[in-house]
Order: sequence, then structure tokens, then C-alpha cells
Amino acid sequence: MRIARFSIDGNVGYGVVEGDASVEGGPVLDIIKGIPYGDFEVSGTKVPLSKVRLLPPVLPSKVVAIGRNYAEHAAELGNEVPEAPITFFKPSTSVVGSGDPVVYPSFSQELHHEAELAVVIGRMCREVPRERVKDVILGYTCANDVTARDVQQREKQWARAKGFDSACPLGPWIETELDPGDVAVTCTVNGETRQSGRTSQMVRSVEDLIVHITEAMTLLPGDVVLTGTPAGVGPLNDGDEVAVTIEGIGTLTNKVIKRG
Repeated sequence: MRIARFSIDGNVGYGVVEGDASVEGGPVLDIIKGIPYGDFEVSGTKVPLSKVRLLPPVLPSKVVAIGRNYAEHAAELGNEVPEAPITFFKPSTSVVGSGDPVVYPSFSQELHHEAELAVVIGRMCREVPRERVKDVILGYTCANDVTARDVQQREKQWARAKGFDSACPLGPWIETELDPGDVAVTCTVNGETRQSGRTSQMVRSVEDLIVHITEAMTLLPGDVVLTGTPAGVGPLNDGDEVAVTIEGIGTLTNKVIKRG
């Protein structure tokens, strides 16, 4: 099931995406009654996907991100795979949706893309045992952990480098039926492939990461966990169109712009 968050005529809601581009009229949204956490019902009221604006699929209280979870990516930046997961936060104000601009920060001269599988939490949880991880996950979406690489390298904390406004594109929707063990993660810039990896290359699995994170903190419905990026990260420039595609989910697309 694909769950999207959308806006139409000034109203915001959630809907189940039905059909695809091959179906006459294209995909439609069956509007959800309420919010998609726990049990929910669809209303039967359907709206063409082409008539709505897709929003970030969730508004997380926090985005918990994992660094250096692909060995080749760690190596390309001259780093070792850490003994324990590197965990950092991206603020809720960094989140944007598919089609929204990524605004090049004025304090950086080297902006990079990082395509990632994102886990969307479906229920409040803490100290989750490995065998219960699937029970706390609503689904998965595409993410771009946009990074001011020069700032990351010169500042010991990553807050500004990875937490500026628009640094966390998510979307286009949540896929609830995905098996995250071995799916393709790719990134293109202006149609040119930059990153091409598989989640089976992750040093630590989704289950490992959720167990590790919830040892320390409570995750709330709508919170997001970013699972790391494969090798091939590289620069983004003003006017670039960057697209993250994850097998079984879809494509998240954003354009880079300069402020002002």
C-alpha cells in the first residue's frame, strides 16, 4: 500500500495511491479518514493524483540518521566503518517533499546528495526487541540526506551541515509492503546516474538500527530513520535536478536553487 500526504484546495490529508501511469486517467488517491497510524479506513472519495500537490509523506518530530552504514561510502570519504552506528539528527524543519526545492545554503560551497532508504515509524516505541521491529514500522520512503560537505568537514558537529532548511527531502509516499533487505537505491543528477547500490550492502540492517536507536530514545508515530547512503555521493549545483529512486517505492525528485 502506498500512502501519500497531499494538499488540494488548501486542505491537507492522507490518501492511498491506487493505480499507476499505465492506467487510463493515471493514479488516484482514495482519501483516508483521519491519519494513517494504527487502524484506518479509506473514505471511497477518490481524487486524481495529478490534481493534488504531494507533501512530505510525514511531519516527523525528529529524523534520526545513520552515518557510514555502507562500507564503500565510508571509504570514498576516507573513513573507516565505525564500531557502533554513528547517529545524528536532522530537524523537522529540514524536511521537504518531492517537487520542493533544495535551497543551497549561503554558508556552503560544496553541497552533496546522499540517496537513502528511510524508515517511517508507525507507533510509539522504545527498547524494541529485534523480533518486534516490524511491528513498529509503518513503511518506507525515499530520502536525500543533503549535506554541506565542506561544513561537515570543518565543524565537529554535523548539525548545520545536515540540518539546514530543505536538507531532508522525503517522498513521494510511504510504501507499507516493502521488504527492505535487498532493494536498489539509486541517485541521478540531471539524468546522470551518480549512486547505485543495494540495501543488502548496509553494514547494519534496518532491524539492527531500530534496536540500537530505541535503546536510547522513544520514537513517535511519523518519526523517520535514515539508514545511510551507498557510494557515489557528489556535488550539487544551482539548477540541478536530483532524483532518488528506491526499488519498490518510487522516485523522489527535487531541484536545487540558490536563495534570493
